[in-house]
Amino acid sequence: MASVRYIVNDVDEAVSFYRDRLDFTVEMHNPSKFAALKRGDLRLLINLPGAGSAGKAGGNPRPGGWSRFQVETEDLDGMISRLRKAGASFRGEIAEGAGRQILLEDPSGNVVELFEYIERPG
Repeated sequence: MASVRYIVNDVDEAVSFYRDRLDFTVEMHNPSKFAALKRGDLRLLINLPGAGSAGKAGGNPRPGGWSRFQVETEDLDGMISRLRKAGASFRGEIAEGAGRQILLEDPSGNVVELFEYIERPG
């Protein structure tokens, strides 16, 4: 299992976003400080800046940037539509190549790539 850590502005808001919008399950939630979420074989660790050693590692961690993980879907347009209706923010529009993708921002500005294969490999 792979783990990704995101620094967020509001842990409780991030938990709601990932659980309710992207179907993550909550493994652990220390309100306002830390949460561990799971989706498939991805474990997402969420920290408030300054909370615990991970919230201090490297100096002064803060949300945002361009690093991201990918969530695959077979209905990108439907997923985007549902997320827009729920008030989600995106960076740019759909880009096409070997697949179609768009960058979704969580409430702290961290990026999640939503991806749909045009034609599955293999």
